[in-house]
Amino acid sequence: MVQRPPAGSIPDTPGSYQFKDVEGRVIYVGKAKSLRSRLSNYFQNPRNLPTRTRQMVETAESVEWIQVANEVEALMLEFSLIQRHKPRFNVRYTDDKSYPFLCLTLVDDWPRAMVMRGKRKKGNRYFGPYGQAYAIRDTLDLLLRTFPIRTCTDNKFRHHEKLGKPCLLFHIEKCAGPCVGEVEKPAYDEMVEELISFLEGDTDEIVAKLETQMQTASEDLEFELAAHLRDRLTAVRKAIEKQQMVFARNEDVDVIGLHGDELETAVQVFYVRKGRVMGRRGFVVDKAEELDGPELVSRVLERLYFEDNPVGSPKEVLVPELPSDPALYEEWLTEARESRVQIRVPQRGDKRKLQETVTQNALETFTRHRLKRTNDHNSRARALNELQEHLDLPLAPLRIECYDMSHIQGSDYVGSMVVMEDGLPKKSDYRRFKIQTVAGNDDFAAMEEVLTRRFTAYLRERKVPVEEREGRFSYPPQLLVVDGGKGQLSVATRVLDELGLSDEIPVVSLAKQFEEVFVPGRSESIRLPRQSEALYLLQRIRDESHRFAITFHRQLRDKRMTKSALDGIEGLGPARKKRLAKELGGVNAVKRAELDDLKKLSWLPDEVAENVFRALHRVGSSGADTRRRLPPPAEGAE
Repeated sequence: MVQRPPAGSIPDTPGSYQFKDVEGRVIYVGKAKSLRSRLSNYFQNPRNLPTRTRQMVETAESVEWIQVANEVEALMLEFSLIQRHKPRFNVRYTDDKSYPFLCLTLVDDWPRAMVMRGKRKKGNRYFGPYGQAYAIRDTLDLLLRTFPIRTCTDNKFRHHEKLGKPCLLFHIEKCAGPCVGEVEKPAYDEMVEELISFLEGDTDEIVAKLETQMQTASEDLEFELAAHLRDRLTAVRKAIEKQQMVFARNEDVDVIGLHGDELETAVQVFYVRKGRVMGRRGFVVDKAEELDGPELVSRVLERLYFEDNPVGSPKEVLVPELPSDPALYEEWLTEARESRVQIRVPQRGDKRKLQETVTQNALETFTRHRLKRTNDHNSRARALNELQEHLDLPLAPLRIECYDMSHIQGSDYVGSMVVMEDGLPKKSDYRRFKIQTVAGNDDFAAMEEVLTRRFTAYLRERKVPVEEREGRFSYPPQLLVVDGGKGQLSVATRVLDELGLSDEIPVVSLAKQFEEVFVPGRSESIRLPRQSEALYLLQRIRDESHRFAITFHRQLRDKRMTKSALDGIEGLGPARKKRLAKELGGVNAVKRAELDDLKKLSWLPDEVAENVFRALHRVGSSGADTRRRLPPPAEGAE
């Protein structure tokens, strides 16, 4: 249990504090206006602390802090440390899905419109998130009739650019054909700007412009053009109908709704821009720390606006309760937006009604989440408790590591390490090993090499301060599982004995034939009940390690089997190799090239050109020269 720091050593300044466990891992991060006052609350009679806070203090071994200039910096530092260390006693966020965005790739010379998920890139423009991918795809399909910007990939764009012919989208008037010069750059950029304005909610100007153009074309008796503009106007109006109008047109508001219990809370957010609902997002907060209503709202605001918020900060944020320090969060959002931002609780009118709708969405999300999560959470808890009981472990194994080998007749020998924490895969900690010291087919020796490398790295990393650790092998498992029988178990036990870790890390092996579990010092296997959650968990991690090893083995094998004739030539690195093949028209064209042709390439040194020619025009197995020879050196040359 963490001890109270010496009197007077805690500064009376703003900052962030971190509790660490016996392994040096950060298990909780907090912020404070006064570090001295805040930390003093943790060092009182444990009986007076909330249950989870008491568990955190009892688990912690030490506490550290970082001073900053003001509360806003403390807020930002806290969030940064939470993102870096992912402490187990801080709240955790679970997105109920990966929401789609409409992206305009403004970083490209010819911007592209696409529906995407996942990480967003700086410089592009994003709209959303949207509840369903098909909804934004339908809207984009309508808008392309009015704003025909490209939707093709960069590879397809370059292909048609070289071909000199546009794709089908140009012929059905859903692309302006920038790849073949059918549209000038200024006109294309204007279309992109108009699409951005439309998606931001400035629809009246676009509609008025199309109506004026259609009327002018009709008066000039250009009926075909007028009909085309009429179709574009119809498509725009259909797209507008898909956007729900909720407020006056000058309103930019984010509306947050919450519903949950003492353990979890579902969050729903509606993004309103220019009075229309432009997108929505939802996630679930796992309240690993004690949070009242204002503190929960504070955490939700940090999650929404510290990250790369694609729709930007609004003028107003509507919340069910004010955060713990409203002035602090308003100051922070105002700095981000560079104009005044208000956080308030709506009391009446349209805003109150919309927040009730958003809260109802949160209620429905929470209900679905609990129905889905209850059985899963309970089964994982039962599995860990059953493993502790059947294997006579000192603790329920919250972190389990499993190892497996893969090869074909000793070639492309690899090993895998997969990790489960709290019964769930932790893919960021997965590791792959190329076997370096084993010749031929020897699973025992390969297993010994992998385990030695992994736990030697652990012993090395635990000697350095936590802040300087790389994180690859920083923490030991509470259960080590090897795929196989007694032989693999003996190897694992020997490695742990040699490294002095046998008392710290429990180890078992799982034999596939009868799903038998072997433990050190016991000749008979342990038969876990066939329908037990414990056996199911071991099977899952064993199968996952097998899949991960086979995947890596196949990657190496495929890479070896598809090796290029240009590989391994001295002086010809990846960049030169790619450029050489591209400029000459492929590897076969390089093989047919004369030495003089290679030397004519100004960027390719003559020595490298000669190396390429030699490598591709070798002497045949019969001793006859099957290809052209290098010309003899000039007389007098060395």
